[in-house]
Amino acid sequence: MWVVHIPAIEARTDISHSTLGSLLLLLAAGAIAGMQLSGPLSDRFGSRRLVALSGTLLSVAVIGPGLAGNAWQLGIALTVFGFGNGALDVAMNSQAVYVEQAYRRPIMSAFHGMFSIGGVAGSLVGAATLAAGWSPLVALGGSAAAGLVGIAVCTRSLLPPSAHPQPEHHETRPRGRYSARVVALGAVAFVLMLAEGVANDWSTLQVKEHLDTTAAVAALAFGGFSLTMTVGRFTADRVSAALGPVAIVRYGTLIAAAGMALVVVSPWLPTTLLGWALFGLGLSGCVPQIFTTAGNLGTGAAGANMSRVVGMGYIGFLAGPATIGWVTQLVPLTVAMVVPLACVLVAACFAGVVRRPTSRALQV
Repeated sequence: MWVVHIPAIEARTDISHSTLGSLLLLLAAGAIAGMQLSGPLSDRFGSRRLVALSGTLLSVAVIGPGLAGNAWQLGIALTVFGFGNGALDVAMNSQAVYVEQAYRRPIMSAFHGMFSIGGVAGSLVGAATLAAGWSPLVALGGSAAAGLVGIAVCTRSLLPPSAHPQPEHHETRPRGRYSARVVALGAVAFVLMLAEGVANDWSTLQVKEHLDTTAAVAALAFGGFSLTMTVGRFTADRVSAALGPVAIVRYGTLIAAAGMALVVVSPWLPTTLLGWALFGLGLSGCVPQIFTTAGNLGTGAAGANMSRVVGMGYIGFLAGPATIGWVTQLVPLTVAMVVPLACVLVAACFAGVVRRPTSRALQV
């Protein structure tokens, strides 16, 4: 819902693309702070409690951008919003690792598929509210209410710390230090999530600006991206079980590269929307493979490892859109899309970082 209302909020606060890009850095800073705090706290107090707290904060904070009337108010709102988002990302992915270990086969991509369902629902509802002339405050307020209800209902069924399975494989690096594997996983997460962040924050504006469409039609770009992310994530677990995580990352990023190339060169709405859809399909299963690998390194600190890898990735996810904002000072927004194109090609070259030992906890 935040993403599809970016054009309206940008116009209301009377800021430029470059200013918006800079303000997204505050969102990134807040998110990284939330991630680094949430990981160790999840290991100490359990991810279930952190999911409840951070999810509540995020649900309330989504109202902030709708209230903002100028650049500094939007900056404050995005900082708080980012903090809640980052804390929840680490807490819920840590919980997902434990559930996947207990489930004894790959299911992480399906969890991320539920995130994508939220993206599809938000883009469709957002497009409808924009077409109906609703203000961003009313639409985001409804999102906040839905989030609070969801957190209240779902956290009661999450695993408590006493039910967390223990990993079967162990690395010898002390838990307080970044191992080479963690750094490598974080680096690939960085480029992949930079590309995903660009799609989240700039796909709507790219279609609206490049093809001169209405805001409601432009929102379909993010909707198509989210839809194919959903389909891909609900099928990626079976592909991963059959072919392995390296194949998911390598061939997925090549599909994403083809889609982004189409976005850059296409002068027509249908082919541009197809490009965004292919981009989502290709990226869909990649990040879940990285998170699963990070959570199963076996140091006994899954939350801390997750916070490190997710934190490095979300530097790309949240600062990447800011980079696009700066690049638009030199070239048109559509030309700036060569940045995520280059990122997914780099990830394809280093897909082997997600290779991991076969574990009984993750076998079909």
